[in-house]
Amino acid sequence: MDDRRQEAGVRERREAGVALGVLGVVVLAVVAFTTPWRALPPGTVPAPDPARDFTSLQLARAAAFDAATGPPGYLSYGLGLLFAGLLVLTPFGARLLGRLRGPWWLRVLAGVLLLTAILQAVRWPLGVWYEIRLREWGLSTQDWAAWTGDRLKGLGVSVVLTSIMVLAVVALARRVRRWWIPAAAGAFALTVAASFVYPVVFEPLFNDFRPMPDGPLRTALLAMAERDGVPVDDVLVADASRRTTALNAYVSGFGATRRIVVYDTLLTTPRPEVELVVAHELGHAAHDDVLSGTLVGALGAATGAVLLFALSGPVRRRTGIASMADPRAAGVLLGLVSLAGVLSGPAQNVVSRHVEARADVHALDLTRAPATFVAMQNRLAGANLSDLSPDVVEYVLYASHPTAPERIALARAWARLNGVPEP
Repeated sequence: MDDRRQEAGVRERREAGVALGVLGVVVLAVVAFTTPWRALPPGTVPAPDPARDFTSLQLARAAAFDAATGPPGYLSYGLGLLFAGLLVLTPFGARLLGRLRGPWWLRVLAGVLLLTAILQAVRWPLGVWYEIRLREWGLSTQDWAAWTGDRLKGLGVSVVLTSIMVLAVVALARRVRRWWIPAAAGAFALTVAASFVYPVVFEPLFNDFRPMPDGPLRTALLAMAERDGVPVDDVLVADASRRTTALNAYVSGFGATRRIVVYDTLLTTPRPEVELVVAHELGHAAHDDVLSGTLVGALGAATGAVLLFALSGPVRRRTGIASMADPRAAGVLLGLVSLAGVLSGPAQNVVSRHVEARADVHALDLTRAPATFVAMQNRLAGANLSDLSPDVVEYVLYASHPTAPERIALARAWARLNGVPEP
């Protein structure tokens, strides 16, 4: 009997290994074919030169802000990584969750809540430190009650989604021997569903949205979308000014939920610059970047579910958990998911930077206004206190967008290629 069980375990691990390899190849292929690796022809974009477009005072201010906000950011990042390591490489989580009592499902939910609360309690002072720095530099307009409310709402959303995932894995492991198969399918479906639901369910938790009022700007934006051939459900204004002075806009959802959202702070800028920002967002919609990102995310989630099974053996031995059907496995799952997020972050940033560069080119193609683009990038960098010369570590870990000097260099290259005066 033991020999048969051992043979079955070897066969299951082999099957999971094959599935992991196939899914990994599919993810890499989808990323390779959907990522716009070259926004403009090779060799046409010059090296960025921050000193050409930003004064020494702007450069010094950006560097000083980065130095002020860097320590709490790095410490929070490190604490999250350390906590995930404790859950995956030591019996810490298993021993802590072993003290919980009640039905297995209640112990799983309580375990997710307890471990999340511990990590957030440790990181909370760092969040306060970071918020203080934002206020000192004029980027935050929140009071502490509003800041705390936003943070707790974000944690609530995270706990709910994480609890669904962890509860599903433990439940499947208790009932299905090859639990990684339905877990992978469920992870894929949950990611797709969340992409549809997030704009209409979760985003309103953090901001109030209203349709952009009728007027020349709304008319111009809708006309630009029509000219671009991009079906947009609506153009909304978010009340971002109640928490920040930063300027931004974004596109969310797809299909019936696709909408362009403009921060109300952006409406204080010149109209041509607002149009250029929205043209950038139309670029995301035109190229179905949300849909592509959802597909990659869903495939990545499915791959992660299979990887959980592949890693469960050695991880269980280190943490002292008999199987993933054990409610104490909630800690292991949380740790592995956190580590996966950290390790995949730099790769996601690489893809994101290329996607953002393509959207910039789309905006330039649509507006043919590189001088306005340069002025807009200068304004955005100043208002958001963007890092104009990030070091390698910051660029790899945090830079989901090209830097302002990189985007300006791209605009100048576009101008030369399209016979438009170079700004």
